[in-house]
Amino acid sequence: MNLRVTASQKVFNAFNLAFLTVLAAIMFLPFVNIIAQSFSSSKAITNGDVSLLPVDFTLINYRYVFSDPTIWRAFSISVLITVVGTLINLILTSSLAYPLSRPEYVGRKYVLLMVLMTIIFQAPLIPVFILIKNIGLMNSLWALMIPNAISAFNFFVMRSFFMNIPGELIDSSRIDGCSELRIMWSIILPLSKPAMATMGIYYAVYHWNAYTNALYYLNDRNMYPLQLKLRELIAKDDINLDPTGSLYSEMISMSPEGIKMATVIVATVPILLIYPFLQKYFIKGMLIGSIKS
Repeated sequence: MNLRVTASQKVFNAFNLAFLTVLAAIMFLPFVNIIAQSFSSSKAITNGDVSLLPVDFTLINYRYVFSDPTIWRAFSISVLITVVGTLINLILTSSLAYPLSRPEYVGRKYVLLMVLMTIIFQAPLIPVFILIKNIGLMNSLWALMIPNAISAFNFFVMRSFFMNIPGELIDSSRIDGCSELRIMWSIILPLSKPAMATMGIYYAVYHWNAYTNALYYLNDRNMYPLQLKLRELIAKDDINLDPTGSLYSEMISMSPEGIKMATVIVATVPILLIYPFLQKYFIKGMLIGSIKS
């Protein structure tokens, strides 16, 4: 059936397209400027000559970033936190969401109410800090993964997806002798790839951008993740030029701004590369709960 598009709808669609294009450009252009600065010389950056294209193209900023062992250590810590933390999040969130999505679970309404309360009333910083200290997680990478193991919002999204799985499928599995763990592992999780991918992206971005928790709970600079290392570079100009290094003769006359921008790119690109591989699942997961039968 062909739907007739009126003139007013065409005008609205054109205006909507133009508005969204301008909005996307406003959001994307600062990132393009950062990329241009990361490939520009110190003189061009200092004089304000860099806008959307590199000026006096150079790779020296990236050479410094990739040769700095402290940045690589922070990068590896961020990768570890993101991978392990996301796995913990997905395991615990799905383990809580599945039983609370089944009507035969006794007392699930009270558990759901308690989870909902964590969204409305969040714990203050000082009590959380004291709790982390008393249970021995201070100055440990576990302090960045364990306290936020389950996001209440992501839990409700995943629970709503589990509720759409036919109960007859679960009942037939029980009749065949499957345990609840086997049902969860062999049936529920394979059918939940869109939800798991969506939640995985949310959790991974959260861990990759971990900043405040690392600032509160980590005292050893050797354990700083990449975002905290980036904060040091930007806020404190913590850029060390080793006179014995091969880059010193080239870097001594350069501004740290280009190095900061290169570090921003290095900290941003890895998480952006994950999206294309999970795009089809992510789009499906975003539609969870949008259609009611």
